Amino acid sequence: MLAATKRLVVVGTVATALIAGLAGCSGPGGSETPGGPAAKEGAAGGKEGVAAPKSAVRLIGDGSTAFTGAQPGLLEPKRLKPGQKPPQFVVFSWDGAGEDSQKLFSHFREVGKKYDATMTYFLSGVYLLPEEKRAMYHPPQHAAGRSDIGFNDIEGVRDTVRELRAAWLEGNEVGTHFNGHFCGKDGGVGTWSVEEWKSEISQAKSFVKNWKTNAGLASMEPLPFDYDKELIGARTPCLEGRKNFMRAASELGFRYDTSGVNNQVWPEKELGLWDLSLQLVPVPGRAFETLSMDYNFMVNQSGTVKGDPSKHEYWGNQMRDGLIQAFQRSYEGNRAPLIIGNHFESWNGGTYMRAIEETIATVCVQREVECVSFRQLVDWLDAQDPKVLEKLRGLEVGEAPKGGWKQFLTTPVAPAAPPAEKPEK
Repeated sequence: MLAATKRLVVVGTVATALIAGLAGCSGPGGSETPGGPAAKEGAAGGKEGVAAPKSAVRLIGDGSTAFTGAQPGLLEPKRLKPGQKPPQFVVFSWDGAGEDSQKLFSHFREVGKKYDATMTYFLSGVYLLPEEKRAMYHPPQHAAGRSDIGFNDIEGVRDTVRELRAAWLEGNEVGTHFNGHFCGKDGGVGTWSVEEWKSEISQAKSFVKNWKTNAGLASMEPLPFDYDKELIGARTPCLEGRKNFMRAASELGFRYDTSGVNNQVWPEKELGLWDLSLQLVPVPGRAFETLSMDYNFMVNQSGTVKGDPSKHEYWGNQMRDGLIQAFQRSYEGNRAPLIIGNHFESWNGGTYMRAIEETIATVCVQREVECVSFRQLVDWLDAQDPKVLEKLRGLEVGEAPKGGWKQFLTTPVAPAAPPAEKPEK
């Protein structure tokens, strides 16, 4: 492993993971819900996080959010110099981010600080809505107060807000995983219209902007950002409904989507949004690739969140090694950003959480590597010469440029040959 010098497909048998539950957040026997009895254990403990800078605070609405100035801890998006090798970006992201009795949100905040990694936390809006206020949520195609991941309790709201506040002040991004997490044919997000997606997004924003009133926590510090400006991207539940979501997101001014499936190649824009899809990565010892997400490794290994305990260590090692192999082929090849998704879950004894932490510890300290949020990645992409990005997109998975980076990036793209003249009749 290099010393730290920064910060300057064939899917085979994964049909279940890539179709039936692409990025399921409440997989077989699992749940993302941070509320409920389990969440109450020790919920009042822990640090209160970092207070917003008082001199810059301008409260918004009921004071649940506030403008506090530019976000600290962000990578400066510099345009590549002619012939300069691009950095290796890695994005670690979390679906349905909330703090519960497992304390995984706070744990990975500390991991990020230790290894100079900022991340994206996709918040489920209902995690800031108390159970007794559930009727305030009107999900598309479902009765009011319905949610497939439940709601929260007051202590759960308090703890989640504390972690969100501190995470943002440390340079992490707060995106959205929407609200009720409906998947499948019966009213799932894949059946929603553009207008229904807009309603869901509006409600997700509302729960973030009014948690003080909804949870009766008026004395707490506000979240230190304007969520209307902070929210620029998302990942849909189970990776479903992407087509109409992207139409809605484009009209609402979002900047990226990460709900698709792609190979490890450089991203391009679709409907004005950067396509930062999850990627197909190796599964060591098996003859196929799977999606770069803990859920998909779990489905392909045990098919249940409570698999054979004697295999837990092996499964975690397999995921870690697969992600590191994916990293190496980009790092030594086309330098395409590596996109990784996770859940704050202890599936199969927490082996996937260990795998992710060990992956972060391995890749984020290497030279020319930037572990950043999606926001920072799109800022960097938007700062680049479009012609350079076009050349980068021409590189295949793991393909290093022939002749080296300088020659590759400074050689002009050959103009297209003019169409042949038609012979005169």
